[in-house]
Amino acid sequence: MRPRAAIFDLDGTVVDNMFLHAEAFAVFAARHGLPPLTPADRAKTDGRRNSEIFPLLFGREMSRAEWMAFEHEKEGLYREVSRGRLRVVPGLPALLERLRAHDIAVALATSAPALNVVHTLGEIGLADAFPTIVRGDQVPMGKPAPDVFIEAGRQLDVAATHCVVFEDAPMGVTAARAAGMPVVAVTTTFSPEQFAALGDAPDLVVRDFDDYLTRIAW
Repeated sequence: MRPRAAIFDLDGTVVDNMFLHAEAFAVFAARHGLPPLTPADRAKTDGRRNSEIFPLLFGREMSRAEWMAFEHEKEGLYREVSRGRLRVVPGLPALLERLRAHDIAVALATSAPALNVVHTLGEIGLADAFPTIVRGDQVPMGKPAPDVFIEAGRQLDVAATHCVVFEDAPMGVTAARAAGMPVVAVTTTFSPEQFAALGDAPDLVVRDFDDYLTRIAW
């Protein structure tokens, strides 16, 4: 069924950049004596807000001032290492054009901080592609809670069942499912097997948006 709205995650979904976040985190971790992120760590953190990630990584509670200082440092590193290296996930421009042609509303629902959103969309030439942007720091709870997707659907004035969410992380798939929205998993970051293992698996798993466009009939 053709959706009335398409809601995209940003990191790892619109842009294949999680390896750049990993590069930035490696520098950050070395500075602070943290171990490298394991795949299990990634499954627990990818998609979450920094206010939740840094206490998990350091294994202790933090004040807002402390985690924000860590966010400023690590995300500043990400913006440095990613400058000139960001590329959209294949098929995204064609999909956005298809959505426009069918008058399907588009939104971004991301855990990324504001400066990263502006930087990333600007670097890939899509600064104006998402008229509605909802960040995790603008809602009460971050992913895997559904708040960011519910708010995006509310701002678009489209019922959850008529939205489709695009996500690259199990945490985001869980959040979209909790919002009552159909969800497509893009395997830029996690494998099809990891998505299949979820208690509530995505409706569709695709390699990229070129792959997705071959699967739809509208």
